[in-house]
Amino acid sequence: MDVFQILPFISTSFILISAILVAIGWVLIIQGKREAHKRVMLMAAAAALIFFIMYVARIVLLGSTPYAGPDWLKPYYLVFLLCHIVLATMAGVFGLVTISLGYREKYAKHRKIGRVTSIMWFITAISGVTVYTILYVLYPTEHKKSLLDAIFGG
Repeated sequence: MDVFQILPFISTSFILISAILVAIGWVLIIQGKREAHKRVMLMAAAAALIFFIMYVARIVLLGSTPYAGPDWLKPYYLVFLLCHIVLATMAGVFGLVTISLGYREKYAKHRKIGRVTSIMWFITAISGVTVYTILYVLYPTEHKKSLLDAIFGG
């Protein structure tokens, strides 16, 4: 497995880890374990941040991975990908708001928004793993130019 295959696997793993930690945090708060909930949710946020940093670095340095599946499936994939991107962006923003509300001890709002945020995050994680599976497992393709190469003509 080369760098073009291992980095997407690692970054996608961080999103999955993040979703698992969110689920654990949800159970902890239901059990009334506020401090444990806080620690686990911050670990979930850290895993999501690691994913995001790895993803952006990979796109800039190595380039994006084009869809290489059958033509008849491409429109469906692109709609799915767009939904994933929009939902992931919304979940990230909601996550920051949810964390901020928790730190400011605005627990009623934190609880209300946190429920929505966690569900969005679970869907984002599942759809992210699906995108990874389509691009790297089902229909792998050769590496394309990095963003830096495209910009500077490398």
